[in-house]
Amino acid sequence: MTRATTELYGTAVALLVAMAAGSVLVLAFGESPGRVYGLLLSSTWGDAYGIGQVLFKATPLVFTGLSVAVAFRAGLFNIGAEGQMIAGAFATGVVGASLSAGTPSVFALPLALVAGVVAGGAVGAVPGILKARFGAHEVINTIMLNFIVAAAVLWMGTSFAFAPETTHTAPVASGARIGSLGLAGSAANWSTLIAAAAAVGVGAFFGRTRAGFEWRVVGASLRAAEAGGVRTGRAIVAAMAAAGALAGLVGANTVLGYKHYFEDGIGRGAGFMGIAVALLGRNHPAGVVAAALLFGTLSHGGLAVNALVPKELIDVLQAVIILAVAATSVHVREAVARRGGE
Repeated sequence: MTRATTELYGTAVALLVAMAAGSVLVLAFGESPGRVYGLLLSSTWGDAYGIGQVLFKATPLVFTGLSVAVAFRAGLFNIGAEGQMIAGAFATGVVGASLSAGTPSVFALPLALVAGVVAGGAVGAVPGILKARFGAHEVINTIMLNFIVAAAVLWMGTSFAFAPETTHTAPVASGARIGSLGLAGSAANWSTLIAAAAAVGVGAFFGRTRAGFEWRVVGASLRAAEAGGVRTGRAIVAAMAAAGALAGLVGANTVLGYKHYFEDGIGRGAGFMGIAVALLGRNHPAGVVAAALLFGTLSHGGLAVNALVPKELIDVLQAVIILAVAATSVHVREAVARRGGE
């Protein structure tokens, strides 16, 4: 059995275990699992509005899931997608709001997007530098940076970026806004295409470029990479910076395509959920997209099934999926084995 087949079977088992656990809980509340799951699907994929809301909720998870996956492919645990996402969204909102009203979209939109990429990449590069230069563990550093970035953004916002007596920036210039997909009034917008393009780009990078091959070698064996002449320190910093840049693109969906301003707390939690998305997607771009759509479906569908069972049931389903995937993942077992041998 090939590695890919093993991973596919593991994912299938994880989903079946989650459905079984969810069914037991549904029965405990006196409802039919078929009715609950049917309502969940019909409220999400049964009409244009539901599809739009799933896409809207899945888009930031694609960015953060890719962020975690890219770092993991290079042998790094990026727990900092949350902070990188916040920094990127804040930069996107500040730059977008600072542009004049008449700035053409051809300039305004790229500027706002690049601001998010640069800010997220800068935050991601910090633990990469500390890892490459001093051997500091990236998990600890990225966790700490989540809190530091959140506090720093709030301080900068209240100091000069937020509108008076609010916790959000001024609206971004009209030229920097991303249009709606027009799905029955849902929040879905064209940033979904940016997320899809990012997934394709990540797949092409790891599958067709020398740098992508080097990062994968570093992730498989640091000593082998060094023996093969790979500049491992540079690869580690670049991988973490790229991971941060991807997380920084979340502002395209939440700031430019939805609120049209940065607000403290906007999109909160998507960075941590990206870890689950990357695990379920087996760190493959196509898997990340599929996992993001699944979690987006559960997130929006949970609002509908709340009429039958507590919405917290969806949280339990997500937790069971994460635990089952972690238990069956070849990547996780190998990473744990590598850490134990260090």
